[in-house]
Amino acid sequence: MIEPKIFYRDFDRLLKRIRQEKTGKNFLFTIFTEVQKNFGDALRIGNIKLFEDRGGEFALIVNLLNGNGRDTNTKLLLDSPAVQELLKHGSYLYDNAEFSIDSRISQQGYYAIPAAIVVRSIERRWIVVFELKTGWVREEIVFSLNAIRTALNCRLYSEAVQTELEQAAQIQQSLLPAQPPQTNEYQLAARSLPTEIVGGDLYDFFEFDDDVLGVCIGDASGHGLPAALLVRDVVIGLRMGMEKHMKMVHTFQKLNSVINRSNFSSRFVSLFYGEIERDGHLIFVNAGHPTPFLIKGNTMQDLKATGLILGALPEIKLHRSYAHMEPGSVLVLYSDGILERENDQEQAFNIRRLKKLVEKHQEKSAQEIMDLVFEKVYEYGNRRKWEDDCTVVVIKRLASK
Repeated sequence: MIEPKIFYRDFDRLLKRIRQEKTGKNFLFTIFTEVQKNFGDALRIGNIKLFEDRGGEFALIVNLLNGNGRDTNTKLLLDSPAVQELLKHGSYLYDNAEFSIDSRISQQGYYAIPAAIVVRSIERRWIVVFELKTGWVREEIVFSLNAIRTALNCRLYSEAVQTELEQAAQIQQSLLPAQPPQTNEYQLAARSLPTEIVGGDLYDFFEFDDDVLGVCIGDASGHGLPAALLVRDVVIGLRMGMEKHMKMVHTFQKLNSVINRSNFSSRFVSLFYGEIERDGHLIFVNAGHPTPFLIKGNTMQDLKATGLILGALPEIKLHRSYAHMEPGSVLVLYSDGILERENDQEQAFNIRRLKKLVEKHQEKSAQEIMDLVFEKVYEYGNRRKWEDDCTVVVIKRLASK
C-alpha cells in the first residue's frame, strides 16, 4: 500500500514533467524510466516494455530491464484478442492467466501479471506493458496508469496541434469510430477525408447486439468549423436517440427540428441511417443523402431518399424502406465529394464510374474496395488536393460457409 501524501506529491511532479518535457526520440523512454525508478516499488512494477505500432503488429522497442534496446523479434499481433481489448479500452489489467497480452510475464519464476496502456500521437501509437509483481493494488494501478496515459496522450497531441482549429479537428476525429466493429457475417471499412482541417462529413456504427448492426453516413452543408459543429450535433443526437428497430424516423424528425431552429438558417445535413440484421435484412431511412447502392453480381439496387434533408424545413415527412443483402453482396455509402471530383477536363467522376468500379471489384474485401475507390477517385482528379470532404463506407456480407 502506498503512502498517499508522498506518493501523490511525487506523482504530481511526474505529470508536470510529462506536460513540460521536450518531446523527441527518447521522450517516452525517459518518462517510463522515471516511472520505473520512482514508482516501481510503490506500484509493484517489475519491468516496463514499450511496443511501437508497425502496421499489423506492435514491435518491442524498449525493455527497461535491458536498457533502451530494440528486439524486433518480440511482437504483439494487432488482431490478437488481448491487443484488441486493450485498443478498445485504452488500458487493461490482465489478471486472468488464460488471457494475457504477454504470456512470458506469467511464465517467470515468480508471480507476476501484465497491465498495459495505449499511448497515441496524431500519427503513431504505442503499447506499454507493465509487469506487476505480488502486492499490487488494483485501485492504485488503474488510477496511476490511466493518469500517465492521459497525460502522455494530451502532451503528444498538443505538441502537434498548434491552433484552436487543429484542436477542433482532433475533437471531430474523436467522434468518428476508431475502427469499424467486427462481425462474423460482415466485413466493414470506412474512411473520411476533410478538405480543410475540419470537415462536414460523418459516419458512425451502432452495435445493438449480435443480431443487428447500425450504420450512418452524413454530409453537413458548407466546410470548415460551422460544418464540423453541425456534424458534432448530429453524431451526438444519433447516439442518444437510436435504439434497435425503434425511433429511426422519430430521431430524424427531432434532429431536423433542432437543426432548423439553429441561428444559422442555411445549416442542413443529408443523412442516411440503416440497420442490418444478421440474415441480411436492411431497414433504412435516407434524408436526402446521395443514394447508397447494393451490388451482387450484375444486380444493383439503389437505396433512394425516403425524405428531405434535415434542417431545411421546420417539419419533414420521412418513412422507412427495406432492402436485402444477399451473401457476397456489397453495400456502398459515400458523400458527394466522391462523385463531384473533377478531372482536368472538368468532368465529374459521377455515380456511373463509381458503380462500375465497385461492380468490377466486388469480389475483393470491403477494405480493398474502399481503398480502391479513394485511390481511383484521387487519381481521376490528377492527384490534386481534395476539393470537397470525401467519405466512403463499404459493407460486404460474407458468403455462406
